[in-house]
Amino acid sequence: MSHKIVSKKQLSEDVFTAEIEATLVARARKPGQFAIISINNEYSERIPLTIADVDPQRGTICLIWQRVGKTTAELAQMRQGDEIANVTGPLGKPTHIENFGTVVCVGGGIGNAPLLPIAKALKGAGNTIISILGARNKELLILEDEFAKISDELIITTDDGSYGRKALVTEPLKEACMRDRKPDLVVAIGPAIMMKFCCEVTKQFNIPTQVSLNTIMVDATGMCGGCRVEYDGKPKFVCVDGPEFDGHKIDFDLMMKRLNAYKNQEKQAYEQYKKHKCKIGLDK
Repeated sequence: MSHKIVSKKQLSEDVFTAEIEATLVARARKPGQFAIISINNEYSERIPLTIADVDPQRGTICLIWQRVGKTTAELAQMRQGDEIANVTGPLGKPTHIENFGTVVCVGGGIGNAPLLPIAKALKGAGNTIISILGARNKELLILEDEFAKISDELIITTDDGSYGRKALVTEPLKEACMRDRKPDLVVAIGPAIMMKFCCEVTKQFNIPTQVSLNTIMVDATGMCGGCRVEYDGKPKFVCVDGPEFDGHKIDFDLMMKRLNAYKNQEKQAYEQYKKHKCKIGLDK
């Protein structure tokens, strides 16, 4: 069964979103879960993607991805009406949602995508939401309007100061932790290095911190071991034990080493894809 692309648009230079027909996934998905897709049946790589939103009535899911390798570049080239061969999900454990009190939601870059449905659900449970969104520059910031609708307070930071505050997300996070009433929970999702430093900040104030990990995945059933992380000194698998974990117990340094394991191959495959695409004129 193939899955038609109902709509597609570009959010920033290398970030795209598409609404895709996947009725069963749309009905079952809960905040925090993800999907594995493959573009065609025979040769396509299987990649994990964020389910940013669902419409159970229409039977569609909203996927957001960043163009970083061959498969995400191929997906970026697809158009409305095209079909994706396989969409598997929802995968991973759902986010635990309750009324904690005040929750700070920290997003970095593409991490805003998995953070949004979690922030929506937390707001729906009665929490006060402080959202801190960071990007390298204004052009790379995504989903600001969507967060503005559900946030009691929205703080934007950019590395170059082109929009919002010129700061890393850890600066307003620390300020929030130092308020008279400190947050009851922090949810941080973004690049591994960002989540690491967010957790270092919140650990100083003894604030529970939840992170969502985006590791290398192959089968997404816990068998291949590609997504293994060290959690509280023990191995865990992001695809079945996560993707969300207590950030204070994750060995981020080891995780980042594992994330870099196939960087050269990923870059080479992407360059070969671009070269081939150019030769046959698909970029026009």
